Amino acid sequence: MATMPPLTAPSPPRPVGYHGAVSEFKRRLIEATLHQVRGNRTHAARALGLQRTYLLRLIRELGVAAPPPPPPRRAAIDPTSG
Repeated sequence: MATMPPLTAPSPPRPVGYHGAVSEFKRRLIEATLHQVRGNRTHAARALGLQRTYLLRLIRELGVAAPPPPPPRRAAIDPTSG
């Protein structure tokens, strides 16, 4: 009885040539920056020195696995008021 190798997700195709490698680098850099700023795209754009709208376009074009934007903040409720 042969053992089967563990199932793994298929790896994405390797970049083809210079432009593919540059695109892959951009994608990884944006993903890492978004992770650092907990998905805040405005802060990521600032950290990368990009316009926010350009960052959003790159996210879309490069297929960046961006975390969802943080939920809107609610006003704090003061338990002593009331």
